[in-house]
Amino acid sequence: MMRRPTARNRPRALYRQKIRARCTDIRGPCTPEAALTLREEATSAALPDLNVVDLFCGAGGLSAGFQMAGYGVLGGVDVDPDAIATYGLSFPQASAINGDLRKPPIRERIIDLAKRADVLVGGPPCQAFSQVRNHSRLIDDPRNSLYCEFVRVLGETSPRAFVMENVTGMDQMGVRQQIAEDLSLGGEYAVRSQVVDAADFGVPQTRKRLLFLGCHRRLNLEPPFLQGSGATSALTLARRNGSTPVYYEIEHLSPLWSRTLAAVMEDAGNLHIVTVAQAISDLRHLPVGNRRDSLPYSELPVPESAYQALMRQGAGPEVRNIQVPRINLDTVMRLRSIPHGGNHRDLPEELLGRYLTGKRWGQDNGSGRLSRRHFYAYRKLHPAIWAWTLNTKADSAYHYSVNRSLSVREFARIQSFPDRFVFTTDPRRGTLPGRIDGGSAHSRYRQVGNAVPPFLACAIATAFRELLAAKSLTDTPSQ
Repeated sequence: MMRRPTARNRPRALYRQKIRARCTDIRGPCTPEAALTLREEATSAALPDLNVVDLFCGAGGLSAGFQMAGYGVLGGVDVDPDAIATYGLSFPQASAINGDLRKPPIRERIIDLAKRADVLVGGPPCQAFSQVRNHSRLIDDPRNSLYCEFVRVLGETSPRAFVMENVTGMDQMGVRQQIAEDLSLGGEYAVRSQVVDAADFGVPQTRKRLLFLGCHRRLNLEPPFLQGSGATSALTLARRNGSTPVYYEIEHLSPLWSRTLAAVMEDAGNLHIVTVAQAISDLRHLPVGNRRDSLPYSELPVPESAYQALMRQGAGPEVRNIQVPRINLDTVMRLRSIPHGGNHRDLPEELLGRYLTGKRWGQDNGSGRLSRRHFYAYRKLHPAIWAWTLNTKADSAYHYSVNRSLSVREFARIQSFPDRFVFTTDPRRGTLPGRIDGGSAHSRYRQVGNAVPPFLACAIATAFRELLAAKSLTDTPSQ
């Protein structure tokens, strides 16, 4: 039976109406900026506090997004000591646990923490999903022991809701239903799976992820369905070559929505669809090869988009993680010939030689030409659309207007990490349990590239907050 709003629950009803109105805007879902306002409204409406624990947290992309949406971050666990150093720096009030979740002491610590959480989140590595065949089950394969740990912690802590994310390859290999069944814990949870693209949620980068969203049956709620802007289905970057030099332009795929969404994307004051230039144009003058890793904002241009202004909030007087790797002359010569949005396919024949200036660098396959392993490294961003999926290497993308690779901060901006989120490493030198070889600089890029974009996590968190706020409303006794 529906309860009529009373003096006691009317603020909750108003909050619910506001969040629904903002989340159903045709231009996209709630942005983190809107979430900050909603957090204030939730506080004034006396809604219950919500807490989250993050398994396999890495640097903390999921935690950052849930924090944006007003959740308290109780803690996270990861085997990588460098990622945990970043997590601890960014969430000083949380428990940053470094260790292997499969080891009983670490598992016990995280279970004690997760018993206080409303939502359990994480992205466990699943190494063997592509080998699942016939009647074999993902959870029975010892190579997927970390996935088993997520299911185990879920079963031992029974939070109100959970989020598990992973690569979309799971969907392609037909194990999606298996995972949903495992996570339901025999019917204890209602589970919804969904493939989403981060660019549809205000992230200036296409990054598809498979989400498993669950609500405990005691809540009598179905998990939320995320509704993004739809930009990635309506707009794309198309290669044009004919009588003119090769170039790339925005192509409209939908006769109904493309023009509207393109207008939203071009609006630098809009946060629903964000381009590369709107994300990083204020950082274009960062010096190459400079060992200095911070810079006063006073030495940068003023924010040139709403996104840049939002990224700077709460960061203090300086921007961090701004070192730009050195670049060799061969790479500069090639980048000069690649158009915005282009790659190695656009290089003229005379630039396909392995060594252009005679200086030898990197590995040589003996052919005298670029090898296939170099092809991914000559990709220049297009300023007028979102970036492709960044990986964990500095040369996975090059700047659209300056012949250089990106700084960690520019990587972070494209992943939707605010500037106040500083990437660091464990100060201890040498080999450590869980540390991946490559040095501190590579570790920072890897931490960013492996993370869940916070804006996507914020959209997930906000969707759950709406559900739990509605539940709080219906559970409030009438006066």
